[in-house]
Parts: sequence; C-alpha cells; structure tokens
Amino acid sequence: MMRNSLNFVAWKDRKTVAADLKRIYQSATVDDAEAELDAFCEKWESKFPSIGRIWRRHWPNLITIFYYPPEIRKVIYTTNATESLNSVIRKSVRKRKLFPSDTAALKVVYLSAMEASKRWKRPVRDWKNALNQFAIQYDGELNFQS
Repeated sequence: MMRNSLNFVAWKDRKTVAADLKRIYQSATVDDAEAELDAFCEKWESKFPSIGRIWRRHWPNLITIFYYPPEIRKVIYTTNATESLNSVIRKSVRKRKLFPSDTAALKVVYLSAMEASKRWKRPVRDWKNALNQFAIQYDGELNFQS
C-alpha cells in the first residue's frame, strides 16, 4: 500500500506523506489507525485524493494486521522478504510456462523456494520476538527445526 500510495505523490512531498502513512499502520489499535487515516485524509485530500480512497477501499484487508501483537506486526509489514520470494517464484514459473498438472507446478514453486532460502544470509529483523509470539498464539502447532 505504501509503494502504491507513493506513486501518486510528487517527489518533494514523499517523505512527509510516507511519515503520515506510517503512522496509520504503526498505530496500536484499529481505532487509532482509523483516526490516523482520517487525519491523513484531512491533511492530504486536496492534494492527493486518490490515496485516501485507495486506503479506505482496502481498509477491511488492511486492518487484519491489528489482529496480531506488535512483535508479529513488525515482521509482517516489512514485505521485502516476501517480495523477494515472489520474484524468485515468478521467475521459475515463467521459464516453464506450461505444467502437466497442479502437482508439477507446486513442485516447481517448492523447489524454487528451497533454492532461494539457501541464499538468505541475514535473519529477519526482530524475528525472535515474533517467533515467541507465534509460539504463544499457535500453541503446539509450530514445528521448530534447527
């Protein structure tokens, strides 16, 4: 949403708009986030009306982040790792174009994800805190492999 929103913003306003948008998704509760969204729209509606409309249209999907504790949210809203994995999967699927079955496609996706994971050197920031929260939230359902 941030990247999509900033496509509508002039370069000189990007930092200010990004800071104001960041206040929305870093809010403590849904109500606080809605108040921040209202404040954002009030401030920027005249200059960038499409941003507020986009956020309001996608609001039911965006508020799902508030169902998680803050430790997990930090891991979720940084999408660089997810986007990197998506690009690896797209690249491997694009090479083959057609698959004889769904199982064959699933195998290609699995193998490309496994290959990509070998190149990951840095751990996800604040992962230990998020992992503890995942363990609490999904008690007994996580398999930890070392």
